[in-house]
Amino acid sequence: MSTTNYTNTFIQVSDDSPVQAAQTPPPGDTGPTIAELEFTLLQGRPYAYTSDELLFEVHARRKGLSDDERDAAWDEFFSRDQACLRSSPLAKRYGWGFHHDERGRVALVPLGTPEYERFSADPELKQKKAMRSSRSAA
Repeated sequence: MSTTNYTNTFIQVSDDSPVQAAQTPPPGDTGPTIAELEFTLLQGRPYAYTSDELLFEVHARRKGLSDDERDAAWDEFFSRDQACLRSSPLAKRYGWGFHHDERGRVALVPLGTPEYERFSADPELKQKKAMRSSRSAA
């Protein structure tokens, strides 16, 4: 099983993000989107989830898994490689950075705030950029 967890890392907003300040993701037409679920879970409980736990919780909620189904579903979910939070629409589209603490727990950090500037300039943190939404023209 691979992991998506980081420690002492800050994932900055993608270079091609269309926003200059963090935005709340809009509700989906047919149910909560990945961005909406990630946002709701992290806004309500910063540093409560590791990346793996967050990604699985989003998956479980979207699939409507019961508590009884979750253990087997965890193993199945992580039997395949999963994209890390660098690919999250929150960091690519909506202007949210992710701070991973020393225990691997995650919190949202809004672009355009002193907190975002502090984390992005912290030499003690590994700095990663969210993935670009489009390929650059070469």
